[in-house]
Amino acid sequence: MFTLFLIAVLIFMISMIIMILTSFLSKKTSIDREKSSPFECGFDPKTSSRIPFSLQFYLIGIIFLIFDIEIALLLPMIFSYQITNLTIWMYTSFCFLIILLLGLFHEWYQGALNWSY
Repeated sequence: MFTLFLIAVLIFMISMIIMILTSFLSKKTSIDREKSSPFECGFDPKTSSRIPFSLQFYLIGIIFLIFDIEIALLLPMIFSYQITNLTIWMYTSFCFLIILLLGLFHEWYQGALNWSY
């Protein structure tokens, strides 16, 4: 039991020595800390978080996520072409693409893709 405790203390001491040495020998300066801080839509994370942001950034992000998921759903359709019947595959692919295009046109007519105010 004592040897297990001694090994644990030894491992802890070695890891602490290595961490202290790397912090002293690293080339990082206080200027590099700005690069390591989080960057969220151009806001300084150390100031107030109640600053209003543009709704356009949010809408473009949501549209990007929707069409990113759409690509993830479209790619397996290419591989399913070899497995399923051609007419069923064409029907499902056509319906899927029509629904996505209708969604894109809806966003376009609602003005979500218009960047001017």
